[in-house]
Amino acid sequence: MIRVTPVVALAALVALVGVACTRPAAEIVAGPSPSPSPAISPSPSPSPIFADMPAFTDPATVAMHVTTAERALRNPSTDPGELPMLGRVQQAAYRKLVEETEWRDAALKEIPEDLRATAAANIEAGAELRALTRPAEKLPDWKIIEPPPSDALLTFYKEAEAEFGVSWVYLAAIHLVETRMGRIRGDSSAGAQGPMQFIPSTWARYGQGDINDPRDSIFAAARYLKAAGAPGNMPKALYAYNHSDRYVRGITLYAEEMIRDERAYLGYYHWLVYVRTVNGDVLLEVGWEG
Repeated sequence: MIRVTPVVALAALVALVGVACTRPAAEIVAGPSPSPSPAISPSPSPSPIFADMPAFTDPATVAMHVTTAERALRNPSTDPGELPMLGRVQQAAYRKLVEETEWRDAALKEIPEDLRATAAANIEAGAELRALTRPAEKLPDWKIIEPPPSDALLTFYKEAEAEFGVSWVYLAAIHLVETRMGRIRGDSSAGAQGPMQFIPSTWARYGQGDINDPRDSIFAAARYLKAAGAPGNMPKALYAYNHSDRYVRGITLYAEEMIRDERAYLGYYHWLVYVRTVNGDVLLEVGWEG
């Protein structure tokens, strides 16, 4: 994995997803390149946020870290200060099992039975969304920013649920997949904008306020999903949001994990922005600007 810090200046042209498009922003696909792509350079030094990241050397090791992270994330007595690293370990472990398909069955057998369905769902969701992508030749023209606090976002999701009847877990899952809870600030090649990724014409119909404001964008997503059939027919509504059965499946799996245990949200909230490139996965840290 390559780590890119704010001091690395690189150009990019990568397509994001928007409402009624088919590619998740936080999973990244390459857009058209008008000229040969420059090399994607590594960070000049190791990323401090990964200083304590474990090595995933075999299925049993990955299973151990999945188990440890999932147990701690679901434990109300876990120190909140530990949640960021737990979420990052959780994300990295699931990414490893999405990539190393031959490890999945062996890893799942090592995960305790009470967590096995959760692990399988996260792996399947990641695999469905990764299947929508192809490796990028350039890094995206984005800025990576700090998301709002997790409790603030949870308030927005639940306020939108109260007003429109769309379960908050679907709004959180869309937010996760589209922009990693708002960490990605940038337009798509089609002009999709904001933390929930609306193209201007859709925003003009369903949005109110500022497209880049988290609460306004979350409310617009709930308004759009309701108009498309939610909450009675969530698959239909999610398909309207992004015309892909794989997208619908991925969002649904993440949402169902938060239904199973609301604290699953605390892990997802801390997932970071990776770009899948021809030279390997690239981590874009807060402060990076393409």
